[in-house]
Amino acid sequence: MSVVGESYLVGLLGEGVLPSLTPPLHEREADELGLRYLYRPIDLLALDGAGAPGAPGGTGDLDATIARVLDAAALLGFDALNITHPCKQRVLAHLDEVTPSASAIGSVNTVLLADGRRVGHNTDVTGFASALRDGLPGADLGAVVVIGAGGAGAAVAAALLDAGAGRLTIIDLDASRAGALAGDLTARFPGATIDSAAADALAARLAGPASAVTGVVNASFAGMHTHPGIPLDPGLLHAGLWVADIVYRPLDTELLRAARAAGCSTLDGGGMAVGQAADAFRLITGVEPDRDRMRPHFAAMIREGR
Repeated sequence: MSVVGESYLVGLLGEGVLPSLTPPLHEREADELGLRYLYRPIDLLALDGAGAPGAPGGTGDLDATIARVLDAAALLGFDALNITHPCKQRVLAHLDEVTPSASAIGSVNTVLLADGRRVGHNTDVTGFASALRDGLPGADLGAVVVIGAGGAGAAVAAALLDAGAGRLTIIDLDASRAGALAGDLTARFPGATIDSAAADALAARLAGPASAVTGVVNASFAGMHTHPGIPLDPGLLHAGLWVADIVYRPLDTELLRAARAAGCSTLDGGGMAVGQAADAFRLITGVEPDRDRMRPHFAAMIREGR
């Protein structure tokens, strides 16, 4: 018979998370491993007084909502919370401890709740790193552009620099946010060349001399079902580039289709989604999941339109 210590209660905190594939991905793998594992979404849009724009009855106080959810999760016996937009950066102020890698990029996507403490981790970094390694082995990291300076963009940028990127450019609609991230990364990676620019400078970067850029990663919302479109002019793509997209709904984004048509090597968002989930699962349970089993399950859920 199972006891409390052998079961896991996990939540996903963020905006619009009810359709997320992360809970069923975790639960299915736990079933395969014989673990009792309950994973529930905690959607800011459904919380009275939540800070997400447009939340029913929302007060706009996101920090207060994060604090309230963390307190409630601890009181109710949750083992962990996964954290997604728009809380990955704001949650840091509410934690007792943050791992060095998460602190360095100012972004947390997993909070472990144990012994009265809240410890923040980031598995987006390792998730993208493993996806890049497996999906684009030997990719030229000489000069890479990352589109998006939010929590996901920070994780992608750190993973690229960990992998040896020589030059990294952060592009964001908010130039000040891109600049702040570039500054933080420069302090952590003094041997790399890191700069930033506003979104309107992207075309100039990609159309530079002999297009010195070797790779592009979309770490923004552009291309999601809820934010359709493409983050750059497809005419800027050419066969000398590799292109990655962290969007996974849909897996085959407009950006990736345009990149393939231009002769680019491509990487979809499924690898990062599974990689970060697997790493979070291991942190929460102490059990190594079977990533080869999780990948086809994830792909099947995408095909089924879940």
